[in-house]
Amino acid sequence: MTKDVSHATQDSYLVGLIGSGIGPSLSPALHEREADRQGLRYLYRLLDLDVLGVPPEAVGDLVRAARHLGFDGLNVTHPCKQLVIPHLDGLAPQAEALGAVNTVVLEGGRAVGHNTDVTGFAASFARGLPDVPLERVVQLGAGGAGAAVAHATLTLGAGRVTVVDALPERAAALADSLNRHFGAGRADSAAPDRLVGLLARADGIVHATPTGMAAHPGLPFPARLLHPGLWVAEVVYRPLETELLRAARAAGCATLDGGGMAVFQAADAFRLITGREPDSSRMLADITELAGAVPVTE
Repeated sequence: MTKDVSHATQDSYLVGLIGSGIGPSLSPALHEREADRQGLRYLYRLLDLDVLGVPPEAVGDLVRAARHLGFDGLNVTHPCKQLVIPHLDGLAPQAEALGAVNTVVLEGGRAVGHNTDVTGFAASFARGLPDVPLERVVQLGAGGAGAAVAHATLTLGAGRVTVVDALPERAAALADSLNRHFGAGRADSAAPDRLVGLLARADGIVHATPTGMAAHPGLPFPARLLHPGLWVAEVVYRPLETELLRAARAAGCATLDGGGMAVFQAADAFRLITGREPDSSRMLADITELAGAVPVTE
């Protein structure tokens, strides 16, 4: 039941999200609200591995089922962003460079993977922290989200990104990948015990771990390491105001919450799936309402 019609000529869409523990995701509401405003029928379904009782390796079966059922697109989140790649027919350059996919467009019998996390973070950062220095950036977290935001930060012109992760080998692997893509010397890695010295000299820090999420409350590092010369960009968006952002504002830091990345990656995915232009300003208002009445950027 695969569709051969161009997505831009349709007025109804069937879309899904594949991942683990995705019940609280705001993606369905963000997509469906924007589609309603454009007069489209847009059904967004959660394909939660935990609810289905299947392992992450079953992502290929879910993609095949989505093809058969006539889905127009899929979003993909943890822990399937890398696992989905062998089950696709092609990759957009950004997804290929990153080795991770968060959006799959199903059209003309083909499944093509994209990564809108990179473009989503870049757009949010450019909007919320447009004039901050970028010579020395520390990034905490080297997982799937970390890889995307590191690519985005270097694309935005960062001089050097130092990746810090609880798993040193993962941080080193990401730094190696960044250097291959952006050029030698653009990235390095460090163990968490070096954060004190790194943050003292850094222009800013990008936080890309789950710490601060509703299910993982707390600070990713001691608040005493924050200082007014440091900007802080957060990837977590549930809640919009994390403990890290509260501590950063109290320390006089310029801050960026994770809501903008969530919105802009969703807007880019909506555009890819429907061929229609979303209104990101309306979607920013949506996420403020959906995630709590807190401004998206500081």
